Amino acid sequence: MTTTDTRPARAPDPGTAPKQPDRNLNPLLVLIVVLLVVTMARGPIADLLSAPALQSWMTVFIAVVTQALPFLVLGVALSAVIAVFVPASFFARALPSRPALAVPVAGTAGAVLPGCECASVPVAGALVRRGVTPAAALAFLLSAPAINPIVLTATAVAFPGNPEMVLARFVASLTVACVMGWLWNRLGRTDWMRLPSRPSVEGKGRATAFWTSVRHDVLHAGSFLVLGAAAAATLKAVVPESWLAAVAGNPVLSVLALAVLAVVLSICSEADAFVAASLSQFSLTARLAFLVVGPMVDLKLIAMQAGTFGRGFAVRFAPATFVVAVLVSVAVGAVLT
Repeated sequence: MTTTDTRPARAPDPGTAPKQPDRNLNPLLVLIVVLLVVTMARGPIADLLSAPALQSWMTVFIAVVTQALPFLVLGVALSAVIAVFVPASFFARALPSRPALAVPVAGTAGAVLPGCECASVPVAGALVRRGVTPAAALAFLLSAPAINPIVLTATAVAFPGNPEMVLARFVASLTVACVMGWLWNRLGRTDWMRLPSRPSVEGKGRATAFWTSVRHDVLHAGSFLVLGAAAAATLKAVVPESWLAAVAGNPVLSVLALAVLAVVLSICSEADAFVAASLSQFSLTARLAFLVVGPMVDLKLIAMQAGTFGRGFAVRFAPATFVVAVLVSVAVGAVLT
């Protein structure tokens, strides 16, 4: 007769339990595999890299990233300073309590920040986190890259025979920034703006909190900068330049063409005036649209806005800004140029 052992089974000894296989990739192994593949396929890779289209793509991509990266780092540093060193009560005192009045004040304040759109996006995100009304922060985001002293000086140098372009750029850009801020205050919804989570800095010293914020924002915003630059380079490589000459003679198409070109090229605002000046076959109004749209709506900026405020925000804010910027540019250009 057999008996059944009813004693509970003893739990396995943790020290003798079988180890789970490590599923993490070894970085050194990955590097070796990549080097082997590149070595074995060096012939086809060399032929691919020598193609004119790819060389053009690489030139645009590297140019966009190289131009934008220093200002991105500047913006991230300013964002960290605001988040760590500036008390929230400062903004309550500096800006009017009514959003309708805070918008033009914040828009005008953009004139004192010597940076481009890559710097203004993280700074605007920091302002919202510190309690600034989103309408005012967005007005600052749009105005800072377009009306700061460096950009206006570059515009004056690029258009020595047309000094009215400096005033036209200042007036049109500030007007668009205020209009978009007021529109957001009137029609915007809080659930459209979703700021990404950030590492906690509670209980840390100011220096540690500062560098934690900088590292997080550089990696986060930098990834979207790379995606935007890649998209700009791809479109620049496939759009024939002859299309520009075909539409330059049409007043309506010329404005729309340069506005779209500003979105595609994604040129830093400190350099776009020289590109606009070189497009001499277009009217001053069309080139003003290029200068106003570029710092507010371009591929890398849309990508960075999506990373900072959420995709739901970017898909609404960028098209609306584009339309307002084109309309205001035409109106200001008709009066001042």
